[in-house]
Amino acid sequence: MKTIQNPEDQSDKNGIWHGGWYGAAHKVSSPNFGPRPESALVDLIVLHSISLPPGVYGGDEVQQLFANQLDWDRHPYFKSIEGLQVSAHFYIRRDGEIWQFVSCDDRAWHAGASHYRGRSNCNDDSIGIELEGLEGDTFELAQYDSLRNLCLAIGTNYPIAHIAGHEHIAPGRKFDPGAGLNWTFLQQSLNLPAQYFPDVVRPFF
Repeated sequence: MKTIQNPEDQSDKNGIWHGGWYGAAHKVSSPNFGPRPESALVDLIVLHSISLPPGVYGGDEVQQLFANQLDWDRHPYFKSIEGLQVSAHFYIRRDGEIWQFVSCDDRAWHAGASHYRGRSNCNDDSIGIELEGLEGDTFELAQYDSLRNLCLAIGTNYPIAHIAGHEHIAPGRKFDPGAGLNWTFLQQSLNLPAQYFPDVVRPFF
């Protein structure tokens, strides 16, 4: 099976990862994680979109949320999610900057109730990537560039065989990242066959 790897990156495949932490990302440790099941096969990347408050970009509120440091009184919207304890492994800002909150060797809390490729509880065996954005809105080229590089890097250390959106693993409950994500462009940039992507994504080969 074709793997998500960039041949140019192979000489550095062991140097970019340190205990599940990606060396090219800014690190902020989240307390919201746990161990993966011993039998977990980490073969899925789940893409999300997030912005706090919704549609507002450029602040540090997402990082604060994942670190359990968000001031719930700072904005009326925050009161509606007060006490929420969630995390993702990665967060890609509009300018392409990558942040990491949980080691990829551990289980982040990003998927919730979910089912995909014949398995439930996708948190157990997936890596979650949040894109700064609004559900259904478009994303920046810098984000696609960073997402491509991150997926390739993840593929050097984990046997990734599937890439899906939150909307695909929790249909009817979640709708992100939504129609604004150009799946065909992502597929082309990764040069992967259609089998890696949800059936609803139109394959380019």
